[in-house]
Amino acid sequence: MSLNSFVTADGGEIGRAQVVQAEAAGIAPTVEMNPVLLKPENDNNAQIIVRGKPRTRISAAQFPQLKVELWGAITESIDQLRRAYDLVVIEGAGSPAEVNLKDRDLVNMKVALYCNSPVLLAADIDRGGIFAALVGTMELLEPMERERVKAFIVNKFRGDVTLLQPGLDWLEARTRVPVVGVVPFYHDIHIAEEDSIALEKRQAMKNRHDFDLDIAVIALPHIANFDEFDPLGREPRVRLRYVEAGDDLGEPDLIILPGSKSTVSDLGYLRSSGREQEIIGVVSTGIPIIGICGGYQMLGTAIHDPDQIESMNRLTSGIGLLPVASHFLAVKSTHQVKARSLARIGLLAKAKDAAISGYEIHMGNTDGNGTTRPFLIEQRSQEFCSDQDGALSADGNVVGTYIHGLFHNDAFRRAILHELAERKGKTLAPSPAKFSADEQYERLAAHVRANLDMNLIQRILDQH
Repeated sequence: MSLNSFVTADGGEIGRAQVVQAEAAGIAPTVEMNPVLLKPENDNNAQIIVRGKPRTRISAAQFPQLKVELWGAITESIDQLRRAYDLVVIEGAGSPAEVNLKDRDLVNMKVALYCNSPVLLAADIDRGGIFAALVGTMELLEPMERERVKAFIVNKFRGDVTLLQPGLDWLEARTRVPVVGVVPFYHDIHIAEEDSIALEKRQAMKNRHDFDLDIAVIALPHIANFDEFDPLGREPRVRLRYVEAGDDLGEPDLIILPGSKSTVSDLGYLRSSGREQEIIGVVSTGIPIIGICGGYQMLGTAIHDPDQIESMNRLTSGIGLLPVASHFLAVKSTHQVKARSLARIGLLAKAKDAAISGYEIHMGNTDGNGTTRPFLIEQRSQEFCSDQDGALSADGNVVGTYIHGLFHNDAFRRAILHELAERKGKTLAPSPAKFSADEQYERLAAHVRANLDMNLIQRILDQH
């Protein structure tokens, strides 16, 4: 369950977490790695993505109706992966002992039993209560499920591990399950967050004072694909902050209106909170804004939804900063794209001709008569094309696009930062050493390996 998703090479939509895991393993992500993705739309409803394609929208109460179909997709995917690879790591979701959901659970122990797989049960000690959680989980599991659990992992530990040891000894004696290790909390390894930006990290971003450029991302209630802004946060002397309810927008050097799983609902949030008028006021002073996907749709004059695909509103007025209107469609567009920046003015002036790799995930089109298009799509889902994307205001300070992943393109990102620094009379700090995701994965692997009994884990694997 996540609003952070990605598009595979063949156009399938899967969770970003599985993409990160595939990348760390050095292989291309496929829909088999995330056969069922739930994208929450509100507290009770979610869009169901099955093997990369939208299947339906459904409430939690209706979910059991799809159980047989979804279980078939899961087992088919597992079987394909097991034929292709020597080792398949199965990631659980939430607790394996939710007794109220046991009859409809399609993950955790049901999958472990299907695969006859050993289970390592991990507990987040940073949240507290791990002894009750681990013992309670073992008590609530059925006997055949309990037999699958071969070891415990304590994760995100802070402090002196010797003070924890008496508790670990008690836990092993109480459950007869070994603790395979305690993984210390880390602060200096940079890997994309899975579902949300941790409170501690958000506050650290906001409290930075050593910056020349201030970039504000509007933290929408249903924000999607927030990790695409991570490269901005790694730039020297650039503060990337997420503006949440109650936060002062201030006078940032750039505003980003991100993607959303519920565009109309999140636009309503901007209005009811007063954030919409705040954004309009700040942009009127010349501060640039870029809207991505749902954020792009919000920046237009209107959002048409005649078939009530996303909400009960057939027509919703937009913020009106771009002369475009959006129309929701039943078919979702999911593509990897290669593009080029076309704009000669405004925010993108220094990025002209910059090459861009990214992806599209949207259920609708956005059009406007005589609108300047800032991007040229040259390849979509491995097919060459020549389509223009997005919209640009007359002064070039308001940008809209359906392309996710813009800021992961180094030349494009640096060109925008140069433009912002020049406007502010600053000299952009030298480009940091090229970020290497592989290096971060290796650091995390070494961190985990140093704190787990890898010999015990290997013996557990050898027995299965």
